[in-house]
Amino acid sequence: MSTRHASVTRTDIAVPASRTAVGAVSAYSSIIGRYDMLERDQEQQLARRWQETRDGEAANTLVTSHLRLAAKVARSYRGYGLPFADLMAEANLGLVIAASRFEPGHNSRFSTYATWWIKAAIHEYILRSWSLVRIGTTAAQKKLFFRLRGEMRKTAGGAAAALTPETAEAIAVRLEVSTRDVLEMDCRLRGDLSLNARVGGDEQGAEWEALLVDESSDAETVLADQDQTERRSGALRAALKVLTGRERRVLEARRLAEHPPTLDQLARELSISSERVRQIEIRAFAKVRRAAIRATQERAIASDEQRRLSPPLRGERPARSDAELVFS
Repeated sequence: MSTRHASVTRTDIAVPASRTAVGAVSAYSSIIGRYDMLERDQEQQLARRWQETRDGEAANTLVTSHLRLAAKVARSYRGYGLPFADLMAEANLGLVIAASRFEPGHNSRFSTYATWWIKAAIHEYILRSWSLVRIGTTAAQKKLFFRLRGEMRKTAGGAAAALTPETAEAIAVRLEVSTRDVLEMDCRLRGDLSLNARVGGDEQGAEWEALLVDESSDAETVLADQDQTERRSGALRAALKVLTGRERRVLEARRLAEHPPTLDQLARELSISSERVRQIEIRAFAKVRRAAIRATQERAIASDEQRRLSPPLRGERPARSDAELVFS
């Protein structure tokens, strides 16, 4: 609503926050009990005054007369463990939104229209407050969040029971969602778990964080693998330079391609026999191997000298020459 009609949210109908929880709820219930419910004709008249002239007093009367409805709806959500004062505040917010959008002339009661907005405001508040990880981002998640526990009790004949794969599948069919969504929401409804919590609740026990295992390689292994790959690629590029165009074509096609062509296919491409292609492949591979060995001799000698002066650490793998990396 417009800010110039602040009477709709006057302090005399706001949920008290400075007293104890029980006292605040009791005082608030006493306050809203002073306002009488309206007849259908009165609702229509007040709604028209608000829509046509932005009469703040009319909107205020429409809202205050339904504060008991908002409180009643809020009470039905107390099982979510959230402060009841906050639930009522959100319910009142939904009521104000409903009053600002209610259109007279549709021959419907304001209470019916307002109930939808009150529930929508409460649902949004619960979803925001339930977990540090945002949930209810899709229609399926919202449906499961508010209906899963009830469906589980219905399936178990009214008793609380753990969710089994069979039950999850049955609920998924009834609610027209996937079984995976049902299982994921069941986990989320259990609440957040701190990684710093002790396993089993034992103060002397280990924290959950200490039990997490990182399956990825450590930084030293990653760097060693990258260095090995770079050395292998460099040695191969240098060795390929000694080949002729035909030799390089055959070697790359037969030894380096992901899907190597057959000897017959290369023979037709190069207009030579299959046996000649095989001979070129063998000769080219031998030439590349010799070139790689020659190109890395000096580096290998330097590496050997460095390893001799600096013995490897315990568990360190001995370095291999570039030629060994390529042709092993």
